[in-house]
Amino acid sequence: MSATRRQVLARTGALSAGIAFTGAFSELFAGTAAARGHSGYGPLVPDPAGLLDLPKGFRYQVLSREGDPLRSGEGKVPSNHDGMSAFAGRRGRVHLVRNHENRVTANIAVPAVEGLTYDPMGKGGCTALELDSRNNVLSERVAIAGTAVNCAGGPTPWGTWLTCEETEDRAGTNGYTKDHGFIFEVDGADPRRTGAVPLTAMGRFQHEAIAVDPKSGIVYETEDAFDRPFGLFYRFLPNKPLGGTGSLRAGGTLEAMRVPGVPDLSAIQETGASFDRIEWVPVPDSQAKQTPVRLQDFGPKGITHAQKLEGCYWGGSSVYFVSSFAVSKAGSAADHFGQVWKYEPHRRRLTLVIVFGPSTDIQLPGESPDNICLAPSGGLMVCEDGGGKQHVYGLTKRGEVYPMARNAQAITSAAAAAGGTSEEPEWGEFAGVTFSPDGETMYVNCYTPGTTFAVTGPWC
Repeated sequence: MSATRRQVLARTGALSAGIAFTGAFSELFAGTAAARGHSGYGPLVPDPAGLLDLPKGFRYQVLSREGDPLRSGEGKVPSNHDGMSAFAGRRGRVHLVRNHENRVTANIAVPAVEGLTYDPMGKGGCTALELDSRNNVLSERVAIAGTAVNCAGGPTPWGTWLTCEETEDRAGTNGYTKDHGFIFEVDGADPRRTGAVPLTAMGRFQHEAIAVDPKSGIVYETEDAFDRPFGLFYRFLPNKPLGGTGSLRAGGTLEAMRVPGVPDLSAIQETGASFDRIEWVPVPDSQAKQTPVRLQDFGPKGITHAQKLEGCYWGGSSVYFVSSFAVSKAGSAADHFGQVWKYEPHRRRLTLVIVFGPSTDIQLPGESPDNICLAPSGGLMVCEDGGGKQHVYGLTKRGEVYPMARNAQAITSAAAAAGGTSEEPEWGEFAGVTFSPDGETMYVNCYTPGTTFAVTGPWC
């Protein structure tokens, strides 16, 4: 949704040359290896091929590009590469599961495949790549089709991917034959084992990302609702927790987070602000049959909203989630350019650990930080989703920020949609950054034109 975000920030005057951060950066790395103390890999070197600029000593392989034939022969590689995760396979192989955030206007739909298609009118879905130990592509095929606006998601402890539909369109809207706004489970190694079954008990709303508590099996979910009232932060209590592939189909209970006395998380601006006795309120109608969930009646105390809830991941004994930005002119309680929140289930405590905003003069990590992942060697990788040239930035535990990659593919054919022109082009956002199970390869997508890269080099 990069074009929408850029347009809104531009309309509200929120675009700037750089966004700074304040807060306890060490919070972001809970449960990971300690950062190795480096402050980057040096300047980015322009790529003679005009695809991806990397630091000296690093190299990339293009694994897949939209419009090329799928190796399965099922059709073309779909458009709009978004969220992604990597899973260990046999004999050192890696399975990549990749989202395609396709709306009805997408250039190249995910091909409909019998047994893997939910709604034949949906253009979104996932594709799965199998790689050998040298990142050679062994296979590439459809993993699920007929879904819509597959933005992000998250991995499960049992090695599957939960792909999230970022839409609330019902059957009869935009030509769809079925309701959308669900989560689907995808097995990258054997997609037919999971099929195309919506996990309806997990709710029907504008899903963004999930994180699973590996001890309890509780699934935390973010809602990327742009319009007021903004989205909610949820937890799903499965009837059959940690039961492996298919266990989430056994149903469960969906609840929304209430922070007593805080109707809008954007109002909180002070890092370290903490709230105890967080409440979880059952969702009245998780299927949103008549009313979107965020509009439903949660009782006289109301419910807590947040604008642009996006990334979600588990670290240590806590779940972290990201509010990408908030703009008061759009109805938020205050402006910010990104928040990272930490929820500690065992303490029922919510803490604001990072605020991205214009109050300091640090020029990185750029505007509108979006997809994030924890690097195995310690640190964080952040995908930039804003205006101008787009980067993947690394962040160390000490709070140092360094450029890791820059998209060198200027958008020309889609300049109007991207907000650029041939004279002043835009560059597609990065998405789906993830690491191989052995930590030796960083995989990342360029959203437009859809390109999946494998990046190797002297990681430390």
